[in-house]
Amino acid sequence: MPSVPAGLVERERPPPGAHRRAPDRTRRLVTGVCTAVLSRLAGFVVPIVLVPVTLPYLGTDLYGLWMAVAALAGMAAFADLGLGSGLMTKLAPCQAAGDHELARRYVSSAYLTLSVLAVALCGVLWLIADAVPWASVFNTTGQITPGQARTIALTCLTAFVLNVPLSLIVRVQYACQQVGRSNLWQAGAGLVGLLVVLGIVRAGLPPVAIIVASAAAPLVVNLLNSLWFFWRDGSRIRPRLRCVDPRAARELLSLSGLFFVVTVVTSVATSVDTLIVAHALGLSAVAAYVVPAKLLAQLGQLVVLVNVPLWPANGDALARGQLAWVRRITRRMTVVSVLATLLPTVVLAFAGQRLLDAWLPVPIGADPWLLAGLGGWWVVQAALSPRFMVQNAAGVVTPQLVGWAVFAVLSLVGKWYGASWFGLWAVPWVAVGGFALTVVPAALYGYRKALRRPGRPASEWRSDGQLVG
Repeated sequence: MPSVPAGLVERERPPPGAHRRAPDRTRRLVTGVCTAVLSRLAGFVVPIVLVPVTLPYLGTDLYGLWMAVAALAGMAAFADLGLGSGLMTKLAPCQAAGDHELARRYVSSAYLTLSVLAVALCGVLWLIADAVPWASVFNTTGQITPGQARTIALTCLTAFVLNVPLSLIVRVQYACQQVGRSNLWQAGAGLVGLLVVLGIVRAGLPPVAIIVASAAAPLVVNLLNSLWFFWRDGSRIRPRLRCVDPRAARELLSLSGLFFVVTVVTSVATSVDTLIVAHALGLSAVAAYVVPAKLLAQLGQLVVLVNVPLWPANGDALARGQLAWVRRITRRMTVVSVLATLLPTVVLAFAGQRLLDAWLPVPIGADPWLLAGLGGWWVVQAALSPRFMVQNAAGVVTPQLVGWAVFAVLSLVGKWYGASWFGLWAVPWVAVGGFALTVVPAALYGYRKALRRPGRPASEWRSDGQLVG
């Protein structure tokens, strides 16, 4: 097919799917937000029940080791190469255009790439397992043997790696506007893990069984969700080996690469707190930090679940040129997100210490300034999350990358010295200050840039394999 100037294409050809009736985007968004709240309420119950059960059952050192390994796995969230984010950005316009063949090519290419990667990473992990000084990595004490550290690290990291391709189902469901169902499946993963852990404690099984069960629950639920979706509602985009398209894969990877770098930077910057505390103040201080941090992290998960449905919705709106809808929803969701995090933060800052003392059988001495700082961290992220969703939908990633990269450098140094000089409470406050100075200006610039150049972040390849533009 001969090449056509891109400007002529934009003047003469309407956006893909422009002739199709636009879905009730706002209704679907509200449904997604409501189910996100219900899902997060279920997720909020899980740690409330689990922490007072698992903390005394495991002991502070073993519990701290478990959380430190989980933090290390969190820093490796970039293992999907950004393909989950890139896939959702690409699939939303495909869904708006009704191009299921192209969507299947993207899905097939993404699943094959991540499946091969997961197998390779597991192989490397187990090959080098004996050479890694796991006890030194996590600064374990005499109560934790090197063998225990190795077993727990391999268990959690292996489960995490295997879950990388399986977790793509969440992105696919979001892009297909099945946010509610996806949220219910994710809530189910937490509830299944809760029931299994309670059963282990009741049966008096070894403490390591709790860690194994908690690591395996998300993997099993994502597998069941994938089978259910692709053999029912998503059969038209079910991944097939013959549908893997090198050209679609290259296009997907070019966008995903930017998301990959952003994810690496943000994961390191936000997941390193537990390791900093472990090395600066010791494993005994990890429990005092991670318990309130995990509790307040539920606010962050709520912000993510509430705002991520904006991503494909904005992609659909931008593809149709409906900027007024994007601006209006962004303003409303900013207010909703801030209120959803600010009000609980105020309550916990004043009453959190008494609540934690009454809740936990083992006192951890929660500092009100620590609780306020942890809550403030999620408030500032909530204020920007809707604007990030617009940028993600438009494929405008560079401003985010610059802001988070500067934040990562400043915060890593600041958190270390803050913890060493002032104690636990300083760690989240350093993050809040650094975020306001670096990420906020970058996010505001990127949002304006995304609205100035609305377009189709969909593919340059038609479903018949021909290049457009």
